[in-house]
Amino acid sequence: MATPVRVFVELAKPRIVMLVIVTVVAGFLVAPGTPEAVAVTLAHAVIGTALVAAGTNALNQVAERDVDAVMRRTQARPLPTGRIDARRARGFAWAAGGLGVAYLAVMVNGLTAVLAAATLVSYVYVYTPLKRRTTFATVIGAVPGALPVLGGWAAAGAPLTRNAWALFWILFLWQLPHFLALAWIYRDDYRRAGLRMLSVNDPDGRRTFRQAVVYSLALLPVSLAPTLGGVAGAPYFVGALVLSLWLIWASVRALRGVSDRNAGRLFAASVTYLPVLLGLMVLDKLAQL
Repeated sequence: MATPVRVFVELAKPRIVMLVIVTVVAGFLVAPGTPEAVAVTLAHAVIGTALVAAGTNALNQVAERDVDAVMRRTQARPLPTGRIDARRARGFAWAAGGLGVAYLAVMVNGLTAVLAAATLVSYVYVYTPLKRRTTFATVIGAVPGALPVLGGWAAAGAPLTRNAWALFWILFLWQLPHFLALAWIYRDDYRRAGLRMLSVNDPDGRRTFRQAVVYSLALLPVSLAPTLGGVAGAPYFVGALVLSLWLIWASVRALRGVSDRNAGRLFAASVTYLPVLLGLMVLDKLAQL
């Protein structure tokens, strides 16, 4: 029996793929230089990255199908519900991921392909198994989450300078309060699944949100680095300052009054933070052209 297309779409996690694409596009547009056929190059980078992201997400679901089956948030995914078996899901995942890496190598450049491959490997074979072993997995998982912005930068033909790495660290640090808030909201799910999230053994939430505050504070100076490095100008600087102070405030509020509601507010602030910050960066860069 043929597997419905919607099942493969669910395996790919289109919302996450779209977020990855946003970071790739931002990295590409703020990188220095103007490669030939910019629109074509960017389109190739988006296509290849989307395939790799889809493959990565599907492989993650194959690896965690037992975990997904016991978590209320994930019980309706294709593998726990039996709408697809692991063999077919794995085949789809490797076809998408492998094709994406090859596509990037041929149509964009080797460095972009290497970064995409590193994202897949580190997410599926380092971060995913570590979630069962250590709370430090959250920090490790922020690495593959931040690599796509470097892929976008590299796709533009630019070397990975300190400005590129500033973008990486923005993405890296942003993920931590974002995920800590989510982990608190779904702490019972993670406990049921046996995943070693900080929130699972943090009954009053103090450690979880103390770390969220620390990472939010660290994000403030890093978010201003693009202006200091000449990637963006004063309008971005002001916007980044306001956004980062808002995220710090949301983190502090969650720490001072631990609750699902305040965790949800922090999560919502983090969801708004990244696209607005990247949008300001891109608009500021384009205004300088």
